[in-house]
Amino acid sequence: MNSKNLKIKDSTFLNADDFVFALDIGTRTVIGIVGIQEKKQFKVLAAEIAEHKSRSMVDGQVHDIEKVAVAVGDVKNRLEKKIGIKFDKVAIAAAGRVLKTKQVQIQKEIDAAKEIDSELVKNLEMEGMQLAQFQLDEELSNEEKMPYYCVGYDIINYYLNNYVIASLIGHKGKIIGADILATFLPHTVVDSLYTVINKVGLKVASLTLEPIAAINVAIPKDLRLLNLALIDIGAGTSDIAITKNGSVIAYAMVPVAGDEITELICQNYLVDFNTGEKIKLSLSSSAETVKFTDIMGSKQVKKITEIKESIQPAVEHLADTIAQKILEYNHKAPNAVFLVGGGSQIDGLTYLIAQRLNLPLERVAVRRRDMIQNVKITGRKLSGPEAITPIGIAVTAQTQQGKDFLSVTINENKVSIFNSRKLTVADALVLINFNPNELIGKSGKALTFELNGEKKTLRGEYGQAAEIYVNNKAANLETVINHNDNIIIKPAKMGKPAKLTIKEVIEYYGNPNSVITVNNQFVSDDYLIQEGDKIEIIQEMQKQITSNKEGNIGYTNENLNNTTTDDSISSDEAAFEKDDSVIVNTQPLPSNELTVTINGKEVSINGNKQQYIFVDLFNYFDFDLSNPKGNIVLKLNGRQAAFTDIVKTGDVIEIGWK
Repeated sequence: MNSKNLKIKDSTFLNADDFVFALDIGTRTVIGIVGIQEKKQFKVLAAEIAEHKSRSMVDGQVHDIEKVAVAVGDVKNRLEKKIGIKFDKVAIAAAGRVLKTKQVQIQKEIDAAKEIDSELVKNLEMEGMQLAQFQLDEELSNEEKMPYYCVGYDIINYYLNNYVIASLIGHKGKIIGADILATFLPHTVVDSLYTVINKVGLKVASLTLEPIAAINVAIPKDLRLLNLALIDIGAGTSDIAITKNGSVIAYAMVPVAGDEITELICQNYLVDFNTGEKIKLSLSSSAETVKFTDIMGSKQVKKITEIKESIQPAVEHLADTIAQKILEYNHKAPNAVFLVGGGSQIDGLTYLIAQRLNLPLERVAVRRRDMIQNVKITGRKLSGPEAITPIGIAVTAQTQQGKDFLSVTINENKVSIFNSRKLTVADALVLINFNPNELIGKSGKALTFELNGEKKTLRGEYGQAAEIYVNNKAANLETVINHNDNIIIKPAKMGKPAKLTIKEVIEYYGNPNSVITVNNQFVSDDYLIQEGDKIEIIQEMQKQITSNKEGNIGYTNENLNNTTTDDSISSDEAAFEKDDSVIVNTQPLPSNELTVTINGKEVSINGNKQQYIFVDLFNYFDFDLSNPKGNIVLKLNGRQAAFTDIVKTGDVIEIGWK
């Protein structure tokens, strides 16, 4: 929040950072509240509710980030307008979907002469959570292997010198210990919530589990001596928390809740999901009938009693599932069961759960907001059991006050991370949606070309990996981070693409007197090789273009480098130049004499070579390369030729410009 001051009814001026903004992002609705702690009482100042426009949340899990963000942004904007504050942080909770729990016992030897303080207790708890994380990772099957994130924990018992004790602080002893129940969710579940929050310009100030938040206000600690079960029934999931002997001993979740009843209404009465939801809500009204239009366009009027009878199988299935899960984790029926959440108001559900657990009906009850201790709520917007969880999220955030989070700065952005285990740079990057592609420096694009008919590949420049610094010291993704650490990530750099000039080709593969063509064209030394270019190195053209006294004609690399191509000559103007001048040698021809036809004229060649290639012809045939008239064309026996093609007696040669 910003530093703007807000004047409330008692005329006390408070800094905006004293306010708590909490969001309950549910399957059907988003509920937001703003409150403030006044002495021992938490005061809810404002509340807003927005429904998702479509089924963008399923079983408490974000499915469409953009659409969920729309509902969250709507609630945020309305609360900001009502309170007059721009929020920049929020407390949230995750549903218990694919929840995993792990109970561990941790012990630690300490200095018997030193008084136990809160810091020592906190270190003990952190070691316990790290042990729980390690054991969970070890137990996961191959199908379940994925990063899990601790979203909360409860202390079942503390121990001092192996005896149970209510609190360790202020005591002295040799050994301290604790039984810890840690709860975990997959990183993907947590990450999707963080992404939604980031999209509306907020940061997560506090994260907990929905049943933890609910039980913190619905069942205060002095009631946890009793064996109680709290069931938070939403639209997509039913979260369960069980207390005994002063502690929470188990958390569980079943993916069955109010949506199953809505879906059965849709099937029975042929309506879309939104209409089915409205019909379900009407069942708790005093009306005798409900009107609706089915997907065929027919208007229907049905009795409430008829609809209740039709959904009875789904209600019974919900009651069965909840009761079975309670018995699985508690091993017997608890002393009492409390229901919260919007789905807890389903007609007949309390009776069915009591029946399944063999409890008196009065031992299964819906917990409403008026049962919450030390919380004051103004207005009627949050009046039913659906108010429990969002209020619990806010109260939990207020009481935590960051103690379960460590704060770090990543590239000048502050983030809070649940301090559940030995946290690393990688954990922090997950929560800011850092693009993993920016961690790996990719090599530049390679260059592939042909050289004298052989394929060559020149690799691009190697990329530079991301640079990571923690408190100005070089680090990596596995570097352990601590509270207030400053993390700097310099994204990876991509390598430059491969680049090669004709001059470099000569240096690597030829000699200073070499002549090179690219795709049968002469090019300058600074020509950049392109993908797929066909390059030929001609080593023989080493003589200057001049006629010596014997009448021989030669070429130099200097002459060729000064030539240019004239692309302005079109293909219809192509013509082969013919020249009557040929080399006449008055000496007897040796056995390796070569006779060919060049541009219609017979030419005899005597170079005392065992084998001739196309480029040898230029030493014996007058063809002016210094005055180009387009692209040079070379043909051997009617087909396109290269400078390195072998030439034999009787071959028909064509040389010209095109």
